[in-house]
Amino acid sequence: MAGAGSVIKVRRAVEDDIPQMLELAEERRRLYETYQPAFWRPSPDARSAQRAFFNRLISDARNAIVLVCEDANGFRGFIIATLLEAPPVYDPGGRTCMIDDFAVAENDWNDAGRALLREVRRLARAAGAVQAVVVCGHLDMVKRDFLRSEGLSIATEWFVKEL
Repeated sequence: MAGAGSVIKVRRAVEDDIPQMLELAEERRRLYETYQPAFWRPSPDARSAQRAFFNRLISDARNAIVLVCEDANGFRGFIIATLLEAPPVYDPGGRTCMIDDFAVAENDWNDAGRALLREVRRLARAAGAVQAVVVCGHLDMVKRDFLRSEGLSIATEWFVKEL
């Protein structure tokens, strides 16, 4: 967790941040795989595929918001939001800010997570988004509690079974 009095800084991600982003993403994926092994099972080339994906999103400032968080102790987390049009059967009144990749070190949701989420919401609103949708593993109780504390509520859950 961020140290007492430690200043948290949120900024746009750059290519040099990708290795630390990958480490946190893999850590989160390993945890989520214990929740649901079939859905969260990484592909053999998961790291290289995710590296290319992160790099592409960092380069797409028009449709993606990629932020990292740091404090005096170093890298604390990252968030990736893509700005999407709602499916044609829904009309939320503007674009959707879809937050899929969102991870923090040491479950530091109250400091790093809060700073990242609030900044991505600010930037998304400025880009015309009217709602945020955040992906969260069903047993990730610390993150779920954090999201609730930020005023988010569950809209849907997916059920999975291997065939």
